[in-house]
Amino acid sequence: MEKIKIQPLGDRVVIEPEPAEEKTASGIIIPDTAKERPLVGKVVAVGKGTGDEKMEVKPGDKVLYGKYSGTEITLDGKDYLIMRQSDLLAVL
Repeated sequence: MEKIKIQPLGDRVVIEPEPAEEKTASGIIIPDTAKERPLVGKVVAVGKGTGDEKMEVKPGDKVLYGKYSGTEITLDGKDYLIMRQSDLLAVL
């Protein structure tokens, strides 16, 4: 896993979303404009937590998050999401 150049603060995590589906199960190619935003990703960086919230995820964890969670950021040409740990729904 490559190290990214960002350190989230407090209870925030940086997620690398899994790529959106390119084809349907029947083989139809999905255009970029119709692709669903992925809801699964890999944690690439975590904050140190806060006095009230201990960090439960670590880099490398595969997580499930809400459809509208996080803020999209681009670092070194790659897209990431940054969100609070409480926006994560589960570790897979």
